[in-house]
Amino acid sequence: MDIRGVDPRDTTWELDHARYRVYFWDRANSASDEYEISGGVDVEEVLAWAAQFAGEHGHTYTVYVSVKAGRDSGLIRLTGVLGDPFA
Repeated sequence: MDIRGVDPRDTTWELDHARYRVYFWDRANSASDEYEISGGVDVEEVLAWAAQFAGEHGHTYTVYVSVKAGRDSGLIRLTGVLGDPFA
């Protein structure tokens, strides 16, 4: 882990309400379920829900924040399984 001080003036925008994507991986059936979460929830709420849902269903999961950059959309992994667990 690399840690360094930063100048907060190096960013040009921020969002108060993020959109999240949660992928639940069912390895036994090589299947996944995907959900988008929005509506002003905090990341702690999303992480708690994902952990609870995964535990109840015996799945692993990955949580992403969904980001738009111009016309493109992308995902930034916050926690969980790296990459495609079926690969």
